[in-house]
Amino acid sequence: MRRAVCPGSFDPITNGHLDIIERASKLYDVVHVAVLINPNKQGMFSIAERIALIEETTAPYGNVVVESHQGLLVDYCRDRGIPAIIKGLRAVSDFDYELQMAQMNHGLTGVETLFVPTSPTYSFLSSSLVKEVASYGGDVSHLLPGTVHRRLTERIAERNAAQG
Repeated sequence: MRRAVCPGSFDPITNGHLDIIERASKLYDVVHVAVLINPNKQGMFSIAERIALIEETTAPYGNVVVESHQGLLVDYCRDRGIPAIIKGLRAVSDFDYELQMAQMNHGLTGVETLFVPTSPTYSFLSSSLVKEVASYGGDVSHLLPGTVHRRLTERIAERNAAQG
């Protein structure tokens, strides 16, 4: 069985992420989506919420497994017998960083990294940018799955109400 992993923080998952995951799901029998945990960062959504949103939005693909992971991605791959990491590239600046990571990962365990160019429609898109624009009332509905957009709007309203 051909398996690959699409890693990220997915806080929240965007249409750009889904573009890469969907394309990977057509190439591999099973695509793992690894929600990476960074204990030094406080996300807008909990890990459990991110997993639920990803599971809901990727359910139509039929071959996506969503899990969280804290630690080295190569350990996740080794523990599950996953030989390939799929990374979306938005711009040349992404490539510089991702190439270093790919070379390190390959050197550590032999896992391969495959780069998939992001659709031009989403080449500027990041979760951070979406959250920032949405927090100022900007319309990001076309950049997120409907469920994710609703949850993001609710979360921002909750935070605004808590602040007073």
